[in-house]
Amino acid sequence: MRILKWILGIVAVVIVAFIAIGMILPREVSVARSTEISAPPEAIFPHINSMKATEAWSPWLSLDPDNKLTYSGPEAGVGNKLEWASDHPNVGSGTQEITVSEQDKRVETALDFGDMGTATAQFLLEPSGDVTKVTWGFTTDMGAGPIGRWMGLMMDSWVGGDYERGLANLKDLVEG
Repeated sequence: MRILKWILGIVAVVIVAFIAIGMILPREVSVARSTEISAPPEAIFPHINSMKATEAWSPWLSLDPDNKLTYSGPEAGVGNKLEWASDHPNVGSGTQEITVSEQDKRVETALDFGDMGTATAQFLLEPSGDVTKVTWGFTTDMGAGPIGRWMGLMMDSWVGGDYERGLANLKDLVEG
């Protein structure tokens, strides 16, 4: 009986520690990746300022050939919107709408993954000589609970590789 109490005590301490540490972890999580593309910003901008144009380089849209894509709003710029629906677990369903568009400099989008939450994504173009540094990032709120905040610690490893693949695809597209 003494061993059982000791084991339950250890389990209780671990649970309390898990919750307490989870509550002090950051609520907001950001992930970003960059690459250099041998092209001026004006050659890259059309590929990030249109949801339809992202089909050519997106690391996710090619995962499910049966993915249902619906575009609305203007063809490019603020208000251009993509809605997707897929049964593929790495694609899912959601919407992405351009909310900020600064010609040849920056594009921001609002992402809505339904029950999975929301995020803000951004593309930054920084010219330097014959190359342009392209940074693709996102920020999301992991919620008030400790489980979401613990999951936030894994976000970079979950999304970072996809961002790297997408940027490599964009680089190939623009430079090719």
